[in-house]
Parts: sequence; C-alpha cells; structure tokens
Amino acid sequence: MIDLEGSMFEEILGLPVHVLVVHAVVVFVPLLAVLAIAYVGLPRWRHRLDWALGLLAVAAPVTAFVAVKSGEAFTDALVARGFQGQILDQIFEHSRYGDILFRIVVPLGIVAILLLVITSGHPRVPRLPALVTPVLAVAAVALSIAALVYVYLTGHTGAEAVWGTTL
Repeated sequence: MIDLEGSMFEEILGLPVHVLVVHAVVVFVPLLAVLAIAYVGLPRWRHRLDWALGLLAVAAPVTAFVAVKSGEAFTDALVARGFQGQILDQIFEHSRYGDILFRIVVPLGIVAILLLVITSGHPRVPRLPALVTPVLAVAAVALSIAALVYVYLTGHTGAEAVWGTTL
C-alpha cells in the first residue's frame, strides 16, 4: 500500500506543501464564490462565465482538499517537534475553520456544476420542475457567502498563528 499522506502532503522541494497550496485556496475559493453569484445574478452573461465556473467548481474543492490534508501533515510535524500551548491552540482553531471551509466548498462546487448542466439548454438534460433552478441558485449564493466568510476566517487565523507575534 502507498502512503500518500506520508509523502504527497508533506513537502515540495523542502517546503511544507500546506504553505504553498493555501495560496491557491485563497484565490480559487473566492473566485468560485464570486463567479457562482455572478452566474446566478447575471443570466445574460452565463455563456461567458460557464467555462470559468466549471473549472473553478473542480479546482477549488481539490485545492481545499490538498490544503486540509497537507495542513494535517504539517500539524503532525509541528507536534512531533514539540510545539505546544497557545500556538498549537491557534493552529487547531485554524484547522477547524479549514475543515468547515472544505465542507462548504465541495457542495458549492457540486451546486455550481448542477447549475451549469441545468441551465445549459442541452437536449440531453431532462426537463426538471421549475423550482429546481431557483433552489440551486439560492443554494449557490448561500454557499458562496459562507465560503467567503470561512476563507477569511481560515486565512486570518492561519496568518495570526504564523505572523501574530512577529511585528
């Protein structure tokens, strides 16, 4: 059996994977949220937003997953090196926010893809009750707002843990 967590999520060229991949999360998740809201609110622009929304609906959850897994590996490494006390409490708070963010971004990606399919007008898409699109639209907006809030909370607590006592 291959131990993915022992290798893939720990380091890239000597740097912790987590500190590299969080930048992708900070970019992709807000972009997904804003594009999902725009897709819902600007139906005339859907044909211009659909490709980007589809890509971000996949990329944002994947980067969030890698961030969570690499964060777990990074935390384990810090604990093994003897980190404890207040800094560890801050890391655990950051981790809790990151877990919640991941649990928001996955459904947001799914809802975005469903919206893309349902509003595509493709002949193979079955006719659905009229209520489906508005329900998905409301879900997309609500999940987008939650994602924006939690990407902020996650990023802020992470930055506080790293930089809070530096200056």
